[in-house]
Amino acid sequence: MDIKTKDNSDKNKVPKKDVKKKDVAKAYEKYTEQFTPKPTYLANSLKAFFVGGALCTAAYFAAARLAAAGLSQKNAETYVTVSIIALAQLLTGLGVFDTIAKFAGAGVIVPISGFANSMVAPALEYKKEGWVLGVGAKLFSIAGPVLVCGIGSSTLVGIIYWIIELF
Repeated sequence: MDIKTKDNSDKNKVPKKDVKKKDVAKAYEKYTEQFTPKPTYLANSLKAFFVGGALCTAAYFAAARLAAAGLSQKNAETYVTVSIIALAQLLTGLGVFDTIAKFAGAGVIVPISGFANSMVAPALEYKKEGWVLGVGAKLFSIAGPVLVCGIGSSTLVGIIYWIIELF
C-alpha cells in the first residue's frame, strides 16, 4: 500500500465562501450601527439613582410610620419588604412594571422589586401551557440561577468563615 501525504498548506487557506460570509457580516454590522441608538450612560445612571433612591426613601418612610404606629422595627421592615414585592408583582401582572423599568433601569431592577418581577414575568408568559409545565416549570427560569449562585456563594463564604474561626 502506498500512502500519499497531503500538503499542509491547504489547511491554512480560508475558503472563498467563508471570506465572503465574514465580509457580509462586517458590512451588516456597520449598517446596523447607523440605526442603533447610542446609550446615554449619564442620564441612565441619574435616572436609576433618583428612582432607586426614591423607592428606598419611600420604603424607609413607610417602615418608620409603621414603627411609630406601634410595630417593632423588624416587623415594620418586613411588612414594607413584603409590600414592595407584592406591588412589583401586581405592576408586572398589569404590564406596568416593564414601562417603569425601561425608564428607571437599575433603580427598580436591582432592589427586591426586580426579583419579584423576574419571578412573575416568566410565569405569566407561560401560563397558557398550564400550571405545572407552564407556570411551575418557568417560575424560576430567570430567578433560579440567581438563587443557585447566591445560595452557593453564601454557603462557600460561610464555610470559609467557619474555617477561619477555627484558627
